[in-house]
Amino acid sequence: MGIQAWVRRDDGGGNDQLMVSADDSVTVPMNTAASAGDEITTLDWEPLRERVLVCTKCALHKGRTQAVFGVGNRKAQWLIIGEAPGADEDRQGEPFVGRAGKLLNNMLLAVGLRREEVYIANIVKCRPPNNRDPQPEEAQSCEPYLQRQIALIQPKLILALGRIAAQNLLKTSEAVGALRGKRLRYGDAGIPLVVTYHPAYLLRSPREKRKAWLDLQLAREIVAAISS
Repeated sequence: MGIQAWVRRDDGGGNDQLMVSADDSVTVPMNTAASAGDEITTLDWEPLRERVLVCTKCALHKGRTQAVFGVGNRKAQWLIIGEAPGADEDRQGEPFVGRAGKLLNNMLLAVGLRREEVYIANIVKCRPPNNRDPQPEEAQSCEPYLQRQIALIQPKLILALGRIAAQNLLKTSEAVGALRGKRLRYGDAGIPLVVTYHPAYLLRSPREKRKAWLDLQLAREIVAAISS
């Protein structure tokens, strides 16, 4: 799978609009989708998880084996956000457990992180049929859950994996190639956000791994600067 290419080194829409500052960062206000379920904003981890597991807000629940809530350190500095569960994730109830998950684990190890140290979630919690892209209404239905997870974790960095995650978090139609390599920001709190390629894409396009490695280095530098 080409996983050995990842080696650790010592160096170093809606009406929401993207607001670009002089340092090329982007700040995105929290979407107001949570207003449809304001009570979600008061839930702690276990009530939130229970709500997700029985959710029927969109049609995706009809075909799921189980909802995939998220996994990892609930006080993580890094929050990893992907697209949606696939077949393996739907069976096991955990995000990124297939081939793409193995590559993600090695990508994290390349910057000195174990899977257990980060938190991993998706834009939508249920598997779309035939692994198609989530529809806008499906992502909107799940958004309050993800926003609450972000609020509970209060990460120092969000790493958006792939087009679906990046476009939904940033409320933009720009391609990953135009978004990666920048210090972006999410939400009213201005959480630093870095966009990179989805591990599944990297398995199909291994030549892009170098760009993803640069994105990971940028993310690591941002967290290090915040922590210093």
